[in-house]
Amino acid sequence: MKEEIVLNPDESFEYVKSNVKEGDTLELSYNRVFAPGEVLGIKVEEDLGEELVIVSLHLNGDIVNDVVRVTLNDIRDDLLEICHITEDKETLIVIEE
Repeated sequence: MKEEIVLNPDESFEYVKSNVKEGDTLELSYNRVFAPGEVLGIKVEEDLGEELVIVSLHLNGDIVNDVVRVTLNDIRDDLLEICHITEDKETLIVIEE
């Protein structure tokens, strides 16, 4: 089942915190980067009163298949789409300010 929703960046961070689990696939599209990978973990930290959402991904590319940590707050202004894929469902989150 496919679903498409439109969220602002803050709402998309809340979606990631609430719905994305280890083992899911997350595809981040930001600026000119497309980073698909298996979610290894989601961490929420506080830095100077700001809540940071950090996603650890094992990239599933043919050339690049490293583990990366992406702080969503750092790519907030460049974030275009987030695709969340589970065994049952695919949710495309279109980011609009």
